[in-house]
Parts: sequence; structure tokens; C-alpha cells
Amino acid sequence: MSDAYLYAATRTPFGRFGGALADVRPDDLAATALTGLLDKAPGLDRAAIGDVVWGNANGAGEDNRNVGRMAVLLAGLPVSVPATTVNRLCGSSLDAAIIASRTLESGDADIVVAGGVESMTRAPWVLPEPDRAFPARDVTAVSTTLGWRLVNPAMPKEWTVSLGECNELLQEKFAVSRARQDDFAARSHRLAATAWDEGFYDDLVLPVEGLTRDEGIRPGTSVEKLAALKPSFRPDGTITAGNASPLSDGASALLLGTAAAGDGIGLEPEARIAGRGVSAVEPQHFGFAPVEAAERALRRAGIGWEDVGAVELNEAFAVQSLACVDAWGIDPGIVNTRGGAIALGHPLGASGGRLLGTLAKVLRERRERWGVAAICIGVGQALAVVLENVTDEVSQG
Repeated sequence: MSDAYLYAATRTPFGRFGGALADVRPDDLAATALTGLLDKAPGLDRAAIGDVVWGNANGAGEDNRNVGRMAVLLAGLPVSVPATTVNRLCGSSLDAAIIASRTLESGDADIVVAGGVESMTRAPWVLPEPDRAFPARDVTAVSTTLGWRLVNPAMPKEWTVSLGECNELLQEKFAVSRARQDDFAARSHRLAATAWDEGFYDDLVLPVEGLTRDEGIRPGTSVEKLAALKPSFRPDGTITAGNASPLSDGASALLLGTAAAGDGIGLEPEARIAGRGVSAVEPQHFGFAPVEAAERALRRAGIGWEDVGAVELNEAFAVQSLACVDAWGIDPGIVNTRGGAIALGHPLGASGGRLLGTLAKVLRERRERWGVAAICIGVGQALAVVLENVTDEVSQG
């Protein structure tokens, strides 16, 4: 068995819904991320890429017909480079990286590209299939942007409530106050703005259509401003547009390979994929699922939370992020130190790739050996990956 290593990562800036990337097709966003990633390895023979594994959550519009393969063709790679598209909703690109790592470990390939894309702005409205020919009645178009659509009536109603209602249920269960949620959200914006100002993201993010930074960051966000927002899902609820991640557009890409592939790639590895975890719970409790996924990934890596120096947890909602951090019993100060999805954005199929790329760099920056990336997934799932920093930038203390 070979180990799987991360050699390079990149992503587009994440645009707001209807914002700067609204006119960019998702397959073009994917091709841009793929091209930008491979530009970091100019000596790599593109024909040596054994597979491309791409994540995408919606896939109902311009991202149909295997958007991973579309990205390969649009990016001008040799037609001999294969590609597949995987859908685990919000976890799609983290799932792509997990699948790629298994491919490398099994010896089926030496170099694999993983990534993901989502244009939530361009997700189409769809019409259900008629139950008979030429129905003489109106038909309702359904948005594919986010959440349940065309629900099977056999599903229990408690499973198919909105994502926001799911997280209000978490708030009730774990008593995570509105004040804590707003403070967590303000921190996300503050840390993300600082990270950009300090140049942290300069070599991780490639400009697209004149957008050079993540569009959703609001440097002036304060707890006081967030406290003034009205609840979004319940009249007396705690979740607002300010303490949840926004609808977003963007793409991410990762270059993975075995140790032996390093010479052909022309780069030194940054991190080893040391552990993986997947978990599932009742659909309405999806926000809490990363707790067990991370525990499983840690066990498979042979380490514990006391060894972990950095965590990248996707901030779908502040309440579920805080519930997970509380359950792990870790120092909140090591979580999302360069901002999270509440500020940066959450283009569903691209977020997992962002987490891994950021985590690898944070580990180098903080000179830590071990890190965890975790993401909750609608319909009651979660994924987690443990990375080991294999660069010289590891503290010996």
C-alpha cells in the first residue's frame, strides 16, 4: 500500500449568490481551477494523471453530463485523462479527495486530481416529469439551488424539514445561544479579512473574472450588527442570514500523488492523508454528524485530539459548528484560524477542497504536525480527513 500525499491546492475566489461569478458557467469555473492547479506543477506530464475525481452537489444545469470530464476537456488536458463526478452534497469535493487517496493507496494510479465546483447562482429551476401525457394543469417549477426538492412522500416529515429548521433543532438540543452564534460569525469575518490582508490566501486563490478575493467577507461585521438581524426560520429563532453560510459560487482543486510520483510532479509533498472518516445520523441532525466522522478519522490515523494543532470545520451554520467544537472538547482557538464558510462562502461542491488546501497551509504556518478537516452534509452525513504535515515546517517542541 502506498501513502497518498497532497502536493498542491488552489481554488477560485468564492463569489456571492448573484455576484461577480454569476455569469461564469460551473464547467468553466471547474476548468479554471483545474488549469490553475496544474500551473503549479509546470513539469508534470498531463497525460500521467491517472484520474480526475470531481465533486458537485446539484448537477441539474450546466454542470450536468459529468462536470469533472467537462473540466478536463475545457482545460485542454489530453483526452486520455479520465474523470468522474461524485455527489455527496456539501461533502462532494472532500469525498473526491478521499476517493482519490484510496485510488493512490491501492496502486490504481500514481497521480490523481480531486476537486469540486458549484454555481449556486446558476442552479436551474426544474419541472417534474408529468404523470401522464399532455396534462391540462399548471406545473410548479422547483429551484435546485439548495435543500430538498421533489421530495418523496414516503420520507418522514421530520427528515425533510429545511436546513435552517434542522439547525434550530440543534440549537434547542444543545442550548447554543444567539450571542455565541453571532460572536462566532463575527470572528469568521474578522479572521478571513485578516488572512487576506496578510497575504495568506495569495498563493491559494486564483483571480476569476476580475474577482480577486472572496466576495462574502464583511470586515466591518460586529456582534452588535449581527444581533440586529431578524431570525430567518422561526420568529423566535436564533439563526439569521448573518450567522449562517451564504449561497456561493466557486471551485477548488487538489493535486494528489504517491511519494514515488513526486519527481514526475516536480513538487515536494505538503501533507499526507493519514485518516478518513464518514458518519451518518438522522437527516434533521446533519449538523452534528462531523463529531463522529472526525473521531473515526482520528482513530484511523492513530492519534487523538490532544495531538491536533489545527481544525478546518465547514461553517454551514454557526450553531452546528459550535455544537461540534463543544462535543470534541477542543480549544476553539485552533478552529478556522483563517476564517470559515460564514465569511468565505460555501459553494457546496467546492468547500471540501477549500478545507484541505487551507488546512495544509495552516499546518505549515503554525508548524503543527496534525490537522483535521470536517464537513457536515445535508440528509444526515459528514466526512472528515486527518492531514499530517510532512514539510520541514513542523515544530520539534
